[in-house]
Formats: sequence, C-alpha cells, structure tokens
Amino acid sequence: MKLNKTFTFMLHYSAYGLAAAFIFLLILSDDLLSNVAFFSSSESNRYSFNDAVASTAPAVVNVYASKVYQERVHPLFQDPLFWRFFGEAPTKPKKRRDNSIGSGVLMSTTGYILTNAHVLQDANEISITLNDGRQSQAQLIGMDADTDLAVIKIPLQNLPMISIGDSSALKVGDIVLAIGNPYNFGQTVTQGIVSAISRKRRGISYFDDFIQTDADINLGNSGGALVTAKGQLVGINTAIISSSGGSEGIGLATPINQALDVMNQIIKNGKVVRGWLGIEAQTLSADIIETANLETGGVLVTAIIRNGPAESSGMIPGDIIISIDGNNVSSPDQAIEMITGLTPGDNIKIKILRGWEQQELTAKIAQRPSAKMPE
Repeated sequence: MKLNKTFTFMLHYSAYGLAAAFIFLLILSDDLLSNVAFFSSSESNRYSFNDAVASTAPAVVNVYASKVYQERVHPLFQDPLFWRFFGEAPTKPKKRRDNSIGSGVLMSTTGYILTNAHVLQDANEISITLNDGRQSQAQLIGMDADTDLAVIKIPLQNLPMISIGDSSALKVGDIVLAIGNPYNFGQTVTQGIVSAISRKRRGISYFDDFIQTDADINLGNSGGALVTAKGQLVGINTAIISSSGGSEGIGLATPINQALDVMNQIIKNGKVVRGWLGIEAQTLSADIIETANLETGGVLVTAIIRNGPAESSGMIPGDIIISIDGNNVSSPDQAIEMITGLTPGDNIKIKILRGWEQQELTAKIAQRPSAKMPE
C-alpha cells in the first residue's frame, strides 16, 4: 500500500514537471528558433569567402596589351638569283600584332591601375575590361623594371575602390585569395595560404621581396590582386615557379607596401628614383666577422662599377662596409635597401675596414640607372 502511494506521488509530480517544461518551451520557442537560424547562418558564412570577393573583385580588371611591328624581310628574298627562279618576292614588310593578357588592380577613383611591367612590355596599345563589363583604352603612366610593376590610367567615372591592407602584417599560414584573368577565361578567384614571406633573389626582379602562396596563379593572373580573407589587398600577383608553365603551387606576389611606394613615385615622377653607389657586395663569412672583430657585421665589396660614386669615393674591391651614414650594415640586402632609399645628390659617410684599418669615405649618391625588362 505504501509503495502504491509513493508511485502515485512521483507520477503526479512528473506530470507537473512535464507540463511546466511544455509551457516554458512555448514561451521561448521564437527565441530558440531565431538562435538556431543565427547559428546556421554563422556556420555557413564561416566557410565562405564571398564577402571578401564581393568587396574586392570589382576593382580587379583584365588588361590587354598589343604590340604592332613590321616583320623583317629575309635577305634571301632580295637576292636577284632568287627572283630568277621563284619570281620577285614582295619587298614591303608585313605588319604583325602580338597580344598579351594580364590583370590589374584599380587603386583610385581617378583611374590609376597597378599591374606588372612584363604584361605591357613594348606595347603600342593597352585596353582594359572592368568587372562590370565596361571597356576603355588605357594610358601608360610609367614602368619600373626593377620591381616589374607598372601604372596605367583610364578615363572612366564611378570606379570601384579596393581596401588596402598591410603586407608587413602577413604571417605564414594566413588565408589569401588570388583574383585575375587566367588564360583569358574571365575573372577567376583561387584560394590558398601564405606559404612564405620575403622570398628573394629569384631573378624575376632586382628588388625581390615576394609573398609566396599556393593559391593558383596562371598565365593572365599577372598584375592581379592577392587579398586576405577579410577582403584587403596585400599583394600584386607577379609570377609562378613552374617546370610545366602552369601552376604547381608556388606563386609569387609583390607586397602591396612596396607596390604602393613604386606606384606613388611613378605617378609623381613618371619613374622610380633610387639612390645608387655602384658596388657589388656579398655577405661576410662568420670566420671573417670573428677574425676582424666586427661585432655589428658588415658586407664585403666584391666589385666597383667604373666611374660610379663608390669609385669616386676611393672605395676598392675587398673593402668591408661597416656602416652607411652611421647606420650599421649587416647584409647586402640591407645595404641595397639603405642606398636605394637615399636621394641622388646626397653626400654620405661610409665607414669601411681595409685590411686591419678602419677608414671613413665620403660618397655622393647618384641616381640608379634604369633597368631593362628581360627579353
């Protein structure tokens, strides 16, 4: 009898609990459904880069460059003996047109576009197509072969802008998107990560400081945008390292911090003005640093350019540069960066080690000669 009463008591209170829970769920049902919907939306956006693409893709353009030239007439066709057997060949040279494709990034509402210099090499005509379908002829403002960058301008209105990021803040493993016009397929987006930073001396440009990525970059992507997952421009896609000619997972982009400096100088001067000392240098070995007791390091001068500023200052091959204008030098890359940042015409003090004796030389910085695009 006691057991039946206990069971009846538990049954009644369980029913009360279930009824209370049912009422509670009815009251909060709207809030629960909205939270579930929010969670689902957040999860779907978490795995999409649509927002980043939507904010940057309109500012990435297709670039078409044409080179028109006359074919040379082979000397054999001008030989009278050839005419005798085959008839007189036409002596008027034919015109030929070579086309190249690439990409570019709109950097201002006034129509300035950053792209690669090799896309425009020797071009007679440059045209662009915007993401919204508009087309225009473009004017070449200037090129810098040392960084393989170029600036062109278009006379259109209502141009889209792109958010500029800080390439120095990139870290290996960051997600990036490459936007461009590969193989003239039309605008295409590929995704990858930053594989490495500060890749140097690949022979692509003199001032190599590339962002390496495994985002697919192919023919036609040159000059396009490398953007973060947040939609910020951090690089200009420049080249690939490939044995097949297609993407093999090693793409290189010029950091936007460097590209902006080049662009601003081209817009201002039509070219990039850099300081020049006229030397070739290499890194000092650890043995030399220890033997010469060079606590701050230095660089070994291996060659002097004739009639250059270094030769005029009295510098000779074998000298070790310790400092430039009081700033210690520890690597050739650092020395190049310091020298190119100086203004032509400036007089600078260079501390060197010659043999076992330290000396101070005075050199007048010249303007770095313009580089030529590789054939």
